[in-house]
Amino acid sequence: MEDWHGLGRAFNKFINEHPVPGELKGLYEPINYILRLGGKRIRPVLCLMANELFDGNEQQAMKAALAVEYFHNFTLIHDDIMDEAPLRRGQKTVHEKWDRDTAILSGDALFVKVYQKLEDISSVHLPFVLKVFNQTAIEVCEGQQLDMDFEDIAPDKLSLDRYIEMIRLKTAVLLGCSLKIGAILANASEEDTENIYQFGLNLGIAFQIQDDYLDAFANSEAFGKQLGGDIIANKKTFLLLKAYEKANDDDREQLNMLLQSSAESDLKVERMMTLFQKLDIEKSTRECMLAYHTLALEALDQIDATQEKKQSLLDLAKSLLVRAN
Repeated sequence: MEDWHGLGRAFNKFINEHPVPGELKGLYEPINYILRLGGKRIRPVLCLMANELFDGNEQQAMKAALAVEYFHNFTLIHDDIMDEAPLRRGQKTVHEKWDRDTAILSGDALFVKVYQKLEDISSVHLPFVLKVFNQTAIEVCEGQQLDMDFEDIAPDKLSLDRYIEMIRLKTAVLLGCSLKIGAILANASEEDTENIYQFGLNLGIAFQIQDDYLDAFANSEAFGKQLGGDIIANKKTFLLLKAYEKANDDDREQLNMLLQSSAESDLKVERMMTLFQKLDIEKSTRECMLAYHTLALEALDQIDATQEKKQSLLDLAKSLLVRAN
Protein backbone atom coordinates (compact mmCIF):
# COMPACT_ATOMS: atom_id res chain seq x y z
CA MET A 1 0.00 0.00 0.00
CA GLU A 2 1.08 3.57 -0.69
CA ASP A 3 1.86 5.52 2.49
CA TRP A 4 -0.73 7.99 3.68
CA HIS A 5 1.45 11.02 2.91
CA GLY A 6 1.64 9.94 -0.73
CA LEU A 7 -2.10 9.35 -0.90
CA GLY A 8 -2.70 12.74 0.71
CA ARG A 9 -0.58 14.48 -1.92
CA ALA A 10 -2.30 12.56 -4.70
CA PHE A 11 -5.76 13.43 -3.37
CA ASN A 12 -4.78 17.09 -2.94
CA LYS A 13 -3.66 17.19 -6.57
CA PHE A 14 -6.86 15.50 -7.71
CA ILE A 15 -9.21 17.82 -5.83
CA ASN A 16 -7.34 20.93 -6.99
CA GLU A 17 -7.55 19.74 -10.60
CA HIS A 18 -11.28 18.93 -10.31
CA PRO A 19 -13.04 21.99 -8.85
CA VAL A 20 -16.75 21.87 -8.13
CA PRO A 21 -18.37 23.11 -11.36
CA GLY A 22 -21.03 25.80 -11.51
CA GLU A 23 -21.75 29.06 -13.33
CA LEU A 24 -22.78 31.09 -10.28
CA LYS A 25 -19.50 32.51 -9.05
CA GLY A 26 -20.99 33.79 -5.81
CA LEU A 27 -22.05 30.25 -4.86
CA TYR A 28 -19.24 28.06 -6.15
CA GLU A 29 -16.16 30.24 -5.67
CA PRO A 30 -16.38 30.02 -1.84
CA ILE A 31 -16.77 26.23 -2.12
CA ASN A 32 -13.66 25.82 -4.24
CA TYR A 33 -11.82 28.30 -2.05
CA ILE A 34 -12.17 26.19 1.10
CA LEU A 35 -11.48 22.96 -0.79
CA ARG A 36 -8.21 24.45 -2.06
CA LEU A 37 -7.03 25.37 1.45
CA GLY A 38 -5.70 21.83 1.70
CA GLY A 39 -4.74 20.17 4.96
CA LYS A 40 -3.68 16.59 5.56
CA ARG A 41 -6.85 15.20 3.89
CA ILE A 42 -6.92 12.46 6.53
CA ARG A 43 -10.58 11.52 6.00
CA PRO A 44 -10.49 10.90 2.24
CA VAL A 45 -7.09 9.24 2.59
CA LEU A 46 -8.54 6.83 5.16
CA CYS A 47 -11.33 5.95 2.72
CA LEU A 48 -8.77 5.23 0.01
CA MET A 49 -6.53 3.26 2.38
CA ALA A 50 -9.37 1.04 3.59
CA ASN A 51 -10.47 0.38 0.03
CA GLU A 52 -6.92 -0.53 -0.97
CA LEU A 53 -6.53 -2.76 2.09
CA PHE A 54 -9.37 -4.97 0.82
CA ASP A 55 -8.37 -4.74 -2.88
CA GLY A 56 -11.25 -2.51 -3.91
CA ASN A 57 -11.87 -0.41 -7.01
CA GLU A 58 -9.88 2.83 -6.82
CA GLN A 59 -12.28 4.84 -8.99
CA GLN A 60 -15.24 3.97 -6.76
CA ALA A 61 -13.21 4.80 -3.69
CA MET A 62 -12.16 8.19 -5.09
CA LYS A 63 -15.81 9.20 -5.56
CA ALA A 64 -16.57 8.27 -1.96
CA ALA A 65 -13.39 9.99 -0.73
CA LEU A 66 -14.47 13.20 -2.47
CA ALA A 67 -17.90 12.96 -0.87
CA VAL A 68 -16.30 12.55 2.57
CA GLU A 69 -14.03 15.56 1.98
CA TYR A 70 -16.95 17.67 0.74
CA PHE A 71 -18.90 16.83 3.88
CA HIS A 72 -15.94 17.63 6.15
CA ASN A 73 -15.47 21.03 4.52
CA PHE A 74 -19.20 21.74 4.71
CA THR A 75 -18.94 21.25 8.49
CA LEU A 76 -15.89 23.53 8.62
CA ILE A 77 -17.72 26.38 6.86
CA HIS A 78 -20.62 26.20 9.30
CA ASP A 79 -18.43 25.59 12.37
CA ASP A 80 -16.40 28.70 11.53
CA ILE A 81 -19.60 30.75 11.32
CA MET A 82 -20.78 29.48 14.72
CA ASP A 83 -17.35 30.05 16.28
CA GLU A 84 -16.95 33.45 14.55
CA ALA A 85 -13.49 32.20 13.54
CA PRO A 86 -11.48 34.63 11.40
CA LEU A 87 -8.94 32.12 10.07
CA ARG A 88 -8.91 28.56 8.73
CA ARG A 89 -5.51 26.99 7.93
CA GLY A 90 -3.94 30.43 8.09
CA GLN A 91 -6.36 31.97 5.56
CA LYS A 92 -9.58 33.93 5.93
CA THR A 93 -12.62 31.80 6.67
CA VAL A 94 -15.40 31.80 4.06
CA HIS A 95 -17.69 34.09 6.05
CA GLU A 96 -14.83 36.55 6.58
CA LYS A 97 -13.68 36.55 2.94
CA TRP A 98 -17.25 36.89 1.66
CA ASP A 99 -20.05 37.26 4.22
CA ARG A 100 -22.15 35.16 6.58
CA ASP A 101 -25.08 34.59 4.21
CA THR A 102 -22.78 33.53 1.38
CA ALA A 103 -21.00 31.10 3.69
CA ILE A 104 -24.27 29.52 4.85
CA LEU A 105 -25.57 29.08 1.30
CA SER A 106 -22.25 27.79 -0.08
CA GLY A 107 -22.04 25.34 2.82
CA ASP A 108 -25.55 24.11 2.07
CA ALA A 109 -24.69 23.66 -1.60
CA LEU A 110 -21.55 21.73 -0.70
CA PHE A 111 -23.63 19.39 1.45
CA VAL A 112 -25.87 18.67 -1.55
CA LYS A 113 -22.74 18.01 -3.64
CA VAL A 114 -21.92 15.20 -1.19
CA TYR A 115 -25.02 13.31 -2.31
CA GLN A 116 -24.42 14.10 -5.97
CA LYS A 117 -20.98 12.52 -5.64
CA LEU A 118 -22.42 9.49 -3.83
CA GLU A 119 -24.88 9.01 -6.73
CA ASP A 120 -21.94 7.77 -8.78
CA ILE A 121 -21.31 4.82 -6.47
CA SER A 122 -22.46 1.43 -7.74
CA SER A 123 -26.07 0.52 -6.94
CA VAL A 124 -24.85 -2.63 -5.16
CA HIS A 125 -22.96 -0.64 -2.54
CA LEU A 126 -24.95 2.60 -2.39
CA PRO A 127 -27.63 1.58 0.18
CA PHE A 128 -24.95 0.41 2.63
CA VAL A 129 -22.80 3.51 2.08
CA LEU A 130 -25.78 5.84 2.54
CA LYS A 131 -26.77 4.12 5.77
CA VAL A 132 -23.30 4.62 7.23
CA PHE A 133 -22.93 8.17 5.93
CA ASN A 134 -26.37 9.38 7.03
CA GLN A 135 -25.88 8.01 10.55
CA THR A 136 -22.49 9.71 10.73
CA ALA A 137 -23.82 13.03 9.42
CA ILE A 138 -26.48 13.25 12.12
CA GLU A 139 -23.97 12.19 14.79
CA VAL A 140 -21.61 14.99 13.74
CA CYS A 141 -24.49 17.46 14.18
CA GLU A 142 -25.23 15.96 17.61
CA GLY A 143 -21.58 16.37 18.56
CA GLN A 144 -21.62 20.03 17.54
CA GLN A 145 -24.78 20.59 19.59
CA LEU A 146 -23.17 18.97 22.62
CA ASP A 147 -20.15 21.22 22.19
CA MET A 148 -22.45 24.24 22.14
CA ASP A 149 -24.38 22.96 25.17
CA PHE A 150 -21.14 22.60 27.12
CA GLU A 151 -20.56 26.36 26.90
CA ASP A 152 -23.36 26.86 29.44
CA ILE A 153 -22.29 24.07 31.81
CA ALA A 154 -19.80 24.75 34.61
CA PRO A 155 -16.71 22.52 34.27
CA ASP A 156 -17.26 20.98 37.70
CA LYS A 157 -20.70 19.81 36.47
CA LEU A 158 -19.39 18.27 33.24
CA SER A 159 -18.20 14.66 33.34
CA LEU A 160 -15.25 13.34 31.36
CA ASP A 161 -17.47 10.61 29.92
CA ARG A 162 -19.77 13.28 28.49
CA TYR A 163 -16.80 15.16 27.08
CA ILE A 164 -15.44 12.05 25.37
CA GLU A 165 -18.90 11.36 23.95
CA MET A 166 -18.85 14.86 22.46
CA ILE A 167 -15.48 14.38 20.73
CA ARG A 168 -16.55 10.91 19.60
CA LEU A 169 -19.54 12.40 17.82
CA LYS A 170 -18.07 15.68 16.63
CA THR A 171 -14.82 14.30 15.21
CA ALA A 172 -14.12 10.59 15.62
CA VAL A 173 -17.20 9.12 13.91
CA LEU A 174 -16.25 10.70 10.57
CA LEU A 175 -12.84 9.00 10.66
CA GLY A 176 -14.54 5.68 11.32
CA CYS A 177 -17.11 6.38 8.61
CA SER A 178 -14.42 7.17 6.03
CA LEU A 179 -12.70 3.85 6.66
CA LYS A 180 -15.94 1.87 6.77
CA ILE A 181 -17.16 3.27 3.44
CA GLY A 182 -13.85 2.39 1.81
CA ALA A 183 -14.14 -1.15 3.17
CA ILE A 184 -17.79 -1.53 2.05
CA LEU A 185 -16.86 -0.52 -1.50
CA ALA A 186 -14.19 -3.24 -1.47
CA ASN A 187 -16.72 -5.91 -0.38
CA ALA A 188 -15.02 -6.45 2.99
CA SER A 189 -16.80 -8.72 5.44
CA GLU A 190 -19.20 -7.26 8.00
CA GLU A 191 -16.75 -8.12 10.78
CA ASP A 192 -13.86 -6.39 9.01
CA THR A 193 -15.91 -3.27 8.23
CA GLU A 194 -16.85 -3.00 11.91
CA ASN A 195 -13.25 -3.51 13.04
CA ILE A 196 -11.92 -0.87 10.68
CA TYR A 197 -14.67 1.49 11.89
CA GLN A 198 -13.57 0.91 15.49
CA PHE A 199 -9.98 1.53 14.47
CA GLY A 200 -10.90 4.96 13.10
CA LEU A 201 -13.27 5.80 15.94
CA ASN A 202 -10.76 5.12 18.71
CA LEU A 203 -7.93 6.73 16.80
CA GLY A 204 -10.06 9.86 16.41
CA ILE A 205 -10.78 10.05 20.14
CA ALA A 206 -7.09 9.58 20.95
CA PHE A 207 -6.16 12.30 18.46
CA GLN A 208 -8.60 14.82 19.97
CA ILE A 209 -7.40 14.14 23.52
CA GLN A 210 -3.88 14.64 22.20
CA ASP A 211 -4.88 18.07 20.85
CA ASP A 212 -5.91 19.09 24.37
CA TYR A 213 -2.68 17.66 25.74
CA LEU A 214 -0.46 19.47 23.24
CA ASP A 215 -1.93 22.88 24.06
CA ALA A 216 -0.44 22.62 27.53
CA PHE A 217 2.39 20.10 27.42
CA ALA A 218 3.91 20.15 23.92
CA ASN A 219 7.39 21.35 23.13
CA SER A 220 6.49 24.91 22.10
CA GLU A 221 9.16 25.10 19.37
CA ALA A 222 8.16 21.77 17.83
CA PHE A 223 4.43 22.55 18.23
CA GLY A 224 4.83 25.80 16.33
CA LYS A 225 2.57 27.97 18.45
CA GLN A 226 2.30 29.46 21.90
CA LEU A 227 1.15 27.05 24.57
CA GLY A 228 -1.80 27.61 26.89
CA GLY A 229 -4.30 29.03 24.43
CA ASP A 230 -7.05 26.76 25.79
CA ILE A 231 -6.25 27.87 29.34
CA ILE A 232 -6.43 31.56 28.43
CA ALA A 233 -9.76 30.99 26.67
CA ASN A 234 -11.20 28.97 29.61
CA LYS A 235 -11.86 26.16 27.16
CA LYS A 236 -13.35 23.01 28.60
CA THR A 237 -10.72 20.42 27.71
CA PHE A 238 -9.90 16.94 28.90
CA LEU A 239 -7.17 18.48 31.07
CA LEU A 240 -9.47 20.93 32.85
CA LEU A 241 -12.22 18.37 33.43
CA LYS A 242 -9.70 15.82 34.71
CA ALA A 243 -8.34 18.47 37.07
CA TYR A 244 -11.82 19.04 38.52
CA GLU A 245 -12.30 15.27 38.81
CA LYS A 246 -9.07 14.86 40.82
CA ALA A 247 -9.22 18.14 42.77
CA ASN A 248 -9.87 18.50 46.49
CA ASP A 249 -11.89 21.45 47.83
CA ASP A 250 -8.88 23.80 47.90
CA ASP A 251 -7.87 22.83 44.39
CA ARG A 252 -11.40 23.41 43.12
CA GLU A 253 -11.45 26.84 44.69
CA GLN A 254 -8.20 27.68 42.90
CA LEU A 255 -9.54 26.34 39.61
CA ASN A 256 -12.70 28.43 39.95
CA MET A 257 -10.66 31.54 40.76
CA LEU A 258 -8.43 31.01 37.72
CA LEU A 259 -11.43 30.62 35.41
CA GLN A 260 -12.80 33.91 36.70
CA SER A 261 -9.40 35.58 36.75
CA SER A 262 -8.52 38.70 34.77
CA ALA A 263 -4.82 38.11 35.39
CA GLU A 264 -2.24 38.53 32.63
CA SER A 265 -2.45 35.57 30.28
CA ASP A 266 1.09 34.33 31.01
CA LEU A 267 0.43 34.41 34.74
CA LYS A 268 -2.89 32.61 34.34
CA VAL A 269 -1.24 29.87 32.28
CA GLU A 270 1.57 29.55 34.80
CA ARG A 271 -0.82 29.17 37.74
CA MET A 272 -3.04 26.67 35.92
CA MET A 273 -0.02 24.62 34.87
CA THR A 274 1.12 24.53 38.49
CA LEU A 275 -2.24 23.02 39.42
CA PHE A 276 -2.06 20.57 36.52
CA GLN A 277 1.37 19.45 37.70
CA LYS A 278 0.16 19.05 41.28
CA LEU A 279 -2.77 16.89 40.11
CA ASP A 280 -0.57 14.90 37.69
CA ILE A 281 -2.80 15.86 34.75
CA GLU A 282 -0.08 15.25 32.19
CA LYS A 283 0.17 11.58 33.14
CA SER A 284 -3.61 11.10 33.35
CA THR A 285 -4.16 12.65 29.93
CA ARG A 286 -1.43 10.59 28.29
CA GLU A 287 -2.81 7.41 29.85
CA CYS A 288 -6.30 8.06 28.48
CA MET A 289 -4.98 9.03 25.06
CA LEU A 290 -2.81 5.92 24.85
CA ALA A 291 -5.69 3.72 26.05
CA TYR A 292 -7.81 4.78 23.06
CA HIS A 293 -4.81 4.41 20.77
CA THR A 294 -4.40 0.84 22.03
CA LEU A 295 -8.08 0.11 21.36
CA ALA A 296 -7.56 1.35 17.79
CA LEU A 297 -4.55 -0.91 17.27
CA GLU A 298 -6.42 -3.90 18.73
CA ALA A 299 -9.26 -3.36 16.25
CA LEU A 300 -6.76 -3.12 13.39
CA ASP A 301 -5.12 -6.33 14.54
CA GLN A 302 -8.45 -8.18 14.27
CA ILE A 303 -8.84 -7.37 10.57
CA ASP A 304 -8.41 -10.30 8.20
CA ALA A 305 -5.51 -8.97 6.12
CA THR A 306 -1.76 -9.46 6.08
CA GLN A 307 0.43 -7.37 8.34
CA GLU A 308 2.14 -5.99 5.26
CA LYS A 309 -1.18 -4.66 3.93
CA LYS A 310 -2.07 -3.15 7.32
CA GLN A 311 1.33 -1.49 7.79
CA SER A 312 0.32 1.84 6.22
CA LEU A 313 -2.64 2.17 8.59
CA LEU A 314 -0.40 1.21 11.49
CA ASP A 315 2.13 3.86 10.42
CA LEU A 316 -0.66 6.44 10.20
CA ALA A 317 -1.88 5.58 13.70
CA LYS A 318 1.63 5.99 15.09
CA SER A 319 2.32 9.22 13.23
CA LEU A 320 -0.87 10.89 14.47
CA LEU A 321 0.25 10.46 18.08
CA VAL A 322 3.97 10.99 17.65
CA ARG A 323 3.59 14.72 18.35
CA ALA A 324 2.76 13.95 21.97
CA ASN A 325 6.24 12.61 22.67
